[in-house]
Amino acid sequence: MNERQEPSLNPRAGDDGLIAPPRRAPAAEPPPRRRRSPAWWLLWWPLILIGLVLLPVVALRWLPPPTTAFMLQSPKKPVSYQWVSRDRIADAARRAVVAAEDQKFWEHQGFDLEAIEKAVEHNRRSKRKRGASTISQQTVKNLFLWSGGGYFRKGIEAGYTVLIETLWSKDRILEVYLNIAEFGPGVYGVEAAAQRYFRKPASMLTPAEAARLAAVLPSPRRWSAASPGPYVQKRSAWILGQMGYGPRRAPQDEPEEPEEPAADTPSDFDMAPTASPETSEGTAPEPTPAEAVEPTGDAPASDTSAPDQAPAAPTPPEPDDVPDSEPDEVSEPTLPPAP
Repeated sequence: MNERQEPSLNPRAGDDGLIAPPRRAPAAEPPPRRRRSPAWWLLWWPLILIGLVLLPVVALRWLPPPTTAFMLQSPKKPVSYQWVSRDRIADAARRAVVAAEDQKFWEHQGFDLEAIEKAVEHNRRSKRKRGASTISQQTVKNLFLWSGGGYFRKGIEAGYTVLIETLWSKDRILEVYLNIAEFGPGVYGVEAAAQRYFRKPASMLTPAEAARLAAVLPSPRRWSAASPGPYVQKRSAWILGQMGYGPRRAPQDEPEEPEEPAADTPSDFDMAPTASPETSEGTAPEPTPAEAVEPTGDAPASDTSAPDQAPAAPTPPEPDDVPDSEPDEVSEPTLPPAP
């Protein structure tokens, strides 16, 4: 007769009364990785790109830019650049660039439609192309973009222009433009230009000096503010007249830019007079006053040893459109004040 076994109260005990080892639960499988749907990417990528574009524009509303796209692309290294606040820039410099580059700056919202129409019409009739970029557009191009690029770059430029016109004040746009514009090869900003060409800070620029700097802005690597040639002198006189500080005989119409010189023809920069030994290196002497240029009168008689020789022709006077170093008539500037 078999021995009777008492039932065990331990539910894990086996037939032999020993406790069975605990059973391990099977490892849980990781949940399948969720793939981003195309709709997710279509929604978030534009928002990410907008954030990357907006962030520098918002930051530069208050912060000075450490560098710009044009400085990084400059063939001359290192570049000369020094940021100064608007209260350290002469009012003459502010008025000069507005008179030279964008006389409707205080009125438009980033685009001068009338200037664009005139440029389109001019470019149809002439081989020399004329631009119609405002100061706002030039600020955007210098800060973020590159030269050339056609309509693609123009489209990006237009978008950035709307942004800075919306988020910045007009005073801020002009302040940034004066600090990043190129005034000569590797010379960026009005402070660096004033120190390089006139050995003075930007806060002490005279109207004539400011006009000379503004005169080279369309092509600062071709025209020279240090040794201005005929075209730069004419354009400086025109800018002074537009500012209200020019001589009485200042030209009323903007002088036409001369044709591009041939490969073997010296440009206006090459033909510019060299600075005198008394001036510092890179500093240009003040322009000859227009009123000081007088005809030389009758020519002297020719030498008696050659009686048949015709008398020499009188020396022609210098051009009468060279700006005075100091204005002879100071009137209130015609440009509207900053809002």
